[in-house]
Amino acid sequence: MLEPLQKLLLALLSSGRDLAPIVLVVVIFQLLVLQQPLPDLLGMVTGLVLVLLGLTFFINGLEMGLFPIGENMASDFAVKGSLFWLIAFAFCLGFGTTIAEPALIAVAAEAAMVAANGGVIRVEQIDQYALGLRLSVALSVGAAIVLGVVRIIKGWPIQYLIMGGYGLVVLVTVVAPPEIIGIAYDSGGVTTSTITVPLVTALGVGLASAIRGRNPMIDGFGLIAFASLTPMIFVMLFGMAYGALF
Repeated sequence: MLEPLQKLLLALLSSGRDLAPIVLVVVIFQLLVLQQPLPDLLGMVTGLVLVLLGLTFFINGLEMGLFPIGENMASDFAVKGSLFWLIAFAFCLGFGTTIAEPALIAVAAEAAMVAANGGVIRVEQIDQYALGLRLSVALSVGAAIVLGVVRIIKGWPIQYLIMGGYGLVVLVTVVAPPEIIGIAYDSGGVTTSTITVPLVTALGVGLASAIRGRNPMIDGFGLIAFASLTPMIFVMLFGMAYGALF
């Protein structure tokens, strides 16, 4: 009983150490720069405790559940040698984790609301526009994970693919509608959040560990870079297509 309790306390201390700089910055600027008392101190302390507990349980949950799942499934697919099912799994993993990403849901809803207020779309199109954004990003991440998996299997250097991808981003930006460019660029960041990153990282590391000649440190990482890059391209293409059709 003592050992799990000790692990929990150590995890809480680690999370507290990670949060300490943020708390320190807020307190210093509030008290010394703004020279104002902290508003709703009890609420802030309660919220901080909840964040501390949530961060601790979340990180431990990743280590206990999500990372092993991603690594084991990638390793099993590689051992079986089924390229089709490995690619299908990679696409479904990227699509499924992204479509469920809370940050993407929030950003897509906000973008649709702003677009309606700005007259870019009609009010009755808000839900359709938000869903279209989410599907565009989810499809792009699925395609990105497939590309990353193929890269690991083939041993392609990641830097050339990344440079080519950002070159394509610049080209699409030139012809994309101005009102979609900011949303597209932000979508690359919101996709790589709480749900997507752990599973995708575990997939890459597990796959690289299972393939002979691949180094998990060199070949296992980099999938998140593709997941951040492709949504920018897909969302700008979505904006162009939506503007042409509607």
